[in-house]
Amino acid sequence: MAVAIGVACLAGAPAPAAAQAPVSDDDPAPADEAAADPSPQAAPLVVTGYVDVGFADAQGDGTSFHPADTRAPLDYGVDPFAPAVNSRGDVASTAPGQDALGNPRFVNGFLPRSAGIGGTPSFLLNTANVDLRYTSSELPVMVFTRMHLLPRLDSDGETTRLLLEQAFGRIAPIKSAELAISVGKFDSVFGIEYLENQANFRVGITPSLFARYTTGTSVGIKAFTRFQLIAISSAISINASATNSGSFIEPLQGSSRSLTGVPVGAARLGYELNLPRVSVRVGTSVEYGPRNDQLDREATQRLWGIDVRVYVGGLSVWGEYVDVAEDEGSGDGKLSGTGAYPVASAFYARGFWLEAAYELRCTGAPFRLTPYARYERRHGEFVDFAAILVDRVTSGLNLGIGERVQIKAEYLLNRELEGAPTVRNNVFTSSVVWTW
Repeated sequence: MAVAIGVACLAGAPAPAAAQAPVSDDDPAPADEAAADPSPQAAPLVVTGYVDVGFADAQGDGTSFHPADTRAPLDYGVDPFAPAVNSRGDVASTAPGQDALGNPRFVNGFLPRSAGIGGTPSFLLNTANVDLRYTSSELPVMVFTRMHLLPRLDSDGETTRLLLEQAFGRIAPIKSAELAISVGKFDSVFGIEYLENQANFRVGITPSLFARYTTGTSVGIKAFTRFQLIAISSAISINASATNSGSFIEPLQGSSRSLTGVPVGAARLGYELNLPRVSVRVGTSVEYGPRNDQLDREATQRLWGIDVRVYVGGLSVWGEYVDVAEDEGSGDGKLSGTGAYPVASAFYARGFWLEAAYELRCTGAPFRLTPYARYERRHGEFVDFAAILVDRVTSGLNLGIGERVQIKAEYLLNRELEGAPTVRNNVFTSSVVWTW
């Protein structure tokens, strides 16, 4: 079906920009955009959402762990996030397996969420999402919540987890200025990949190898402003926040409370050039504050990055460079770590991802066909453990039908270049996203 439609689409004219590319600039999330406009909507309460259903097949046992790897912690010597199967970055498996004596191999908690399918091909109900947005008719105020139901198989059998990913209030206090202040739990302000957090806004299926550091939601306060430079078709934006956990995703750092009492500060400075056929957007981001997986406020996390987006005709190109540094938790056992993983090791990572997509629209038909590809390269190191270098080549097709359905198919080629054992961990995954 996709091939036949693709031929028909090649005969048509490409759209001005990829419809599935990030739809907002430096604003916190596509669903939030109405908050920057203090004008009341016709309906004060708007309920939207999507259902993401997939099918995935991961090589090997669905992990990046080599059967003969005896190192400990096992997750410090490989990239367990590599065999991703959906837009949430869930992997096929995180089961560490057993050693030669039949004992479970040790991991220290540097792990993503798991779909629990291992190396068995399986259908997946990735996400059932509900968004609620209320806009006041009396004040320039919006209230927004985003909830996910995540059905998964775990050690207790079939369970469905309810995740409140966002919940915030937002005010635009100055009618003549593009300024918005949000308080609550909201998207990251670091870089640009958070703009594609949701399956219905993402061109492809899986997030990058750096999404774990930059796309998490957290509790706190943030402000966004944009200054229009109309004479030169440009704008400058500033997005800044102070939150409990910064931009790390929830499996790595909890966001519901601060463990140190000191917030993590983050900011992005952006520039955009908007011409009739070309759009260029660049930005630089920084983040600094105590890591929220341990109790010592002197053990900090430091991130900086550069991002770019270019739209020319039907072609979209976007990407980021990210540098991450985390101090070791205190040597005092009471402060070093938390929970089942009492050691917060020093950690460093750096690298980049670059993605391109070209949208083809079918003349007279409600179809869009978007081939896309992404290359990423990541160097990571837990201090006192071997550094690892990995890369990934992702390619896929996105077939859009009207504005409510996307059918996606994607292949991830994962490669261990240095430090980690070579393992069969490539992934084929697919997704149908129904938006309502």
